[in-house]
Amino acid sequence: MGAVVVTAAGAAVVLAATRPDGNGGRPDTVKRLADVQRRAAATRAAHRRYYAARRAELIRQIHAAEAANRPAAENEGAPLGAAGSAPEPKIVRRFIPFGAKRKAETKAYAERHYGLATDKLVDPKVIVEHYTESADAQSAINTFATDTPDSELHELPQTCAHFVIDRDGTIYQLVSLTEICRHTVGLNYTAFGIEQAGFSDQEILNRKPELDAALQLTRWLRCRYGIDVRNVIGHNESLSSPFHREKVPRLRTQTHDDWKKPDMDIFRRKLAALGGC
Repeated sequence: MGAVVVTAAGAAVVLAATRPDGNGGRPDTVKRLADVQRRAAATRAAHRRYYAARRAELIRQIHAAEAANRPAAENEGAPLGAAGSAPEPKIVRRFIPFGAKRKAETKAYAERHYGLATDKLVDPKVIVEHYTESADAQSAINTFATDTPDSELHELPQTCAHFVIDRDGTIYQLVSLTEICRHTVGLNYTAFGIEQAGFSDQEILNRKPELDAALQLTRWLRCRYGIDVRNVIGHNESLSSPFHREKVPRLRTQTHDDWKKPDMDIFRRKLAALGGC
């Protein structure tokens, strides 16, 4: 019978009986043992690499999940409101691409329209409510994510909103709260934009999950940044805002039909009923 050899990996290998080679070299048994040990070492090394890579991927996933569930201030470096502020609603963070190119385009846009050489939203004073003119949030997200000239004014960067709310009340954050978003001519330099899936004010006022989410999100934002209820406005009210400013003459009277004053009065009453900050 051949010799039984236990390798470093714990495997028993039966080696056939052999004789030294005719030239006085090492027996074949020793050569075969060395080969088995080399293969075992290579297997152990491959296992170590696999488990190290798997561990790194799990850690990455854990960190990504933690970041997605942090309060927005921790997630983005934006300031927190005072103690006792309204609670943050559940927000799904689905950021659209907003890299160096889009930031540069936003900075150039702010310079053209407001005389401000920055892409940053500093000391926001207004929250503007919109509706998407579409059946769901995803269609708006798809439009905002494409950094191409918008269909109305044909400018870069593409339009966007900080948040989009779906019909079921799911809140998606698309852009950092520290970045300017193009959603309301004359106010982008100082306003957060909230889009709500739908085709009319009344449709959203009568859809409780979406309306409740819009009210909760708006309350959290206004309390966090010290924005008065009277400065929570509909897009159609933009020209009456004391913060409206526009350098381009042809755009100084430009606005949209979404969220007219009568419907926004209802929205603001509901918002005020939720309580102060």
